[in-house]
Amino acid sequence: MHRVLFVSPEIPPWVKSGGLGDVTAALPAALRASSVDTRVLAPGYGVALEALPGAVCVAQFDAHAAFPACRLMSAGDVNGAPLLLLDCPEYFRRPGTAYQDSAFADWPDNHLRFGLLSRVAAILGSAASPLAWRPDVVHCNDWPTALAPAYLRLAEGAHAVSVVAIHNLSHQGVFDAATLHPLGLPLSMFAIDGVEYYGKLSFLKAGIFYAQRLVTVSPTYAREIQTEEGGQGLGGLLRGRQRELIGILNGIDTKVWNPAMDRRIAHTYDFSTIARKSVNKLALQRRFGLELGEERMLLGVVSRLAHQKGIDWVVGLGGALGNLPVQLAVLGSGEKELEEDLTALAQMHRGRIGVVIGFDEVLAHLIEAGCDAFLMPSRFEPCGLNQMYSLRYGTPPIVRATGGLADTVVDCDRTTLAAGTANGFSFVEPSMAALLATVRRALDAWNTPTVWRTLQKRGMSLDFSWSASAQRYLSVYQAAARDSHL
Repeated sequence: MHRVLFVSPEIPPWVKSGGLGDVTAALPAALRASSVDTRVLAPGYGVALEALPGAVCVAQFDAHAAFPACRLMSAGDVNGAPLLLLDCPEYFRRPGTAYQDSAFADWPDNHLRFGLLSRVAAILGSAASPLAWRPDVVHCNDWPTALAPAYLRLAEGAHAVSVVAIHNLSHQGVFDAATLHPLGLPLSMFAIDGVEYYGKLSFLKAGIFYAQRLVTVSPTYAREIQTEEGGQGLGGLLRGRQRELIGILNGIDTKVWNPAMDRRIAHTYDFSTIARKSVNKLALQRRFGLELGEERMLLGVVSRLAHQKGIDWVVGLGGALGNLPVQLAVLGSGEKELEEDLTALAQMHRGRIGVVIGFDEVLAHLIEAGCDAFLMPSRFEPCGLNQMYSLRYGTPPIVRATGGLADTVVDCDRTTLAAGTANGFSFVEPSMAALLATVRRALDAWNTPTVWRTLQKRGMSLDFSWSASAQRYLSVYQAAARDSHL
């Protein structure tokens, strides 16, 4: 078993909204480096097809149920993994994001758009596939692809096994029960042992129920989503499938995120030349209009500005941070109220707090390199990538101990310092007070250079590459294949 169809609603660099886009860019390539014949299937968004004028049609699919006819295009590769794009202009050649229109409202036909993607993935994994290449595993990612296991269950003859990767359980693809027929699903599937979810239809619930194996993006998050609170309505089903559920920590692109080779920052460095990090701090202070110098610890944030990310706690800390010898540089966009609150905070504390609303890849790299410490006070965080970037850049993270943050950041105390495992700071209680107390602890450590260098060295020595994670995914695929033959 060496063939995997990796199905994603996002296709970097053209369509990407978060961690799933990063995984789509990196994991298939890492699997291929491990001798797994991996191909990527994604929607044929207009921006992607325009950037890939050499795409050629390799298959056509007739209209079915409420789905229109569509084409499958072979369109080059994603970091070395062959790319297949589902060309359906009325579904995917639109303005806005993968999931929303230009006003950030969900497309009303998302059930059809991603139902079609799921159905084509299942066809390619079945005996009905028009392609000579046939996957052994259909690897689905989040709710937009999670109906594929249900369609595979309906397939006649031999077919691929399915694995569903849960990147964020809070997005479940829940639609009205009346969507069952337009999606071409039989009434028998609208049951508790099927796609039904509290009287509605859920793509993600369907995937969790029908897939041979379930993966999520960190070991701690795998445990959290089996609880009533963390399961967000699916905890019971996930507990029932705990034998088939595993948490595999996401990796990062260690070529792109490497301070020794990063041309996006003001000055490259490694641990042996970490004094050069101060050049990046100065450049960052200038970029954000902050007071220049080393007298204050500079805290950085690169985030979607949302309640989930604990950004409201950062806003609430504004006054307290103004009374501490620290500076704050924030880059992100999201909830309008938080954008406005942060902007007002920067105006109130000019020279101490700087805010850039939006996203800038170059600036994100400079924040990781130029800050002394990085804030990620998330209420929940399935995996998180920025804390791994921060560790690699010698920028100890300050995080809430949840999900992947708990799996990657070891809180600095006497015991962990002595053991040589400390690499940052974490807190458990979900509150602004706990965040402030942890910032104070980090400030004390920053003022003790030997302790700070110890944290930096440990973080920079860790391996967060995709190679180990790819091997664990391969083990999951093999287990899923074994189960299918029981």
